[in-house]
Amino acid sequence: LQTSQHVLFERSEMKDRHLVRKKIKEHIADKAKLPILIFPEGTCINNTSVMMFKKGSFELGGTIHPVAIKYDPRFGDAFWNSTKHSMMTYVFNMLTSWAVVCNVWYLPPMVKEEEEDAVHFANRVKAVIAARGGMSVLPWDGGLKRKKVKESFKEEQQRKYCQIV
Repeated sequence: LQTSQHVLFERSEMKDRHLVRKKIKEHIADKAKLPILIFPEGTCINNTSVMMFKKGSFELGGTIHPVAIKYDPRFGDAFWNSTKHSMMTYVFNMLTSWAVVCNVWYLPPMVKEEEEDAVHFANRVKAVIAARGGMSVLPWDGGLKRKKVKESFKEEQQRKYCQIV
């Protein structure tokens, strides 16, 4: 980690968030440095959908180079369902699978438009990635894997359903 200039932080610590934001802005401003690789979902999902992106990556300015990655489960499933399997079971399954095959698409660079806020920019990038990977777009984040659904989200979905009916 020390040799490749990783930026590590604790998401729940506000001090860390500000420090990371500063470090990333400095990195982006230095054209001699390599691009930063960020996974804006914050977690992995089962290869069928693209979850809500964390907006922080899209607030900083700079050019986004989206990459769509979709695993081919025919030889081995790279998805780790941490609620069903321990890490050791997952590692064993990965090491004994025939192969881990994935399709990777490097998409055209994208920049935030003048009238666009970070959330809309993140959603636009997410939609492009999902379309290229043949995945659906989800309006929620990976926290649903470990937490209960908020009542406000349930109510919003119920209102949308009532409008359809």
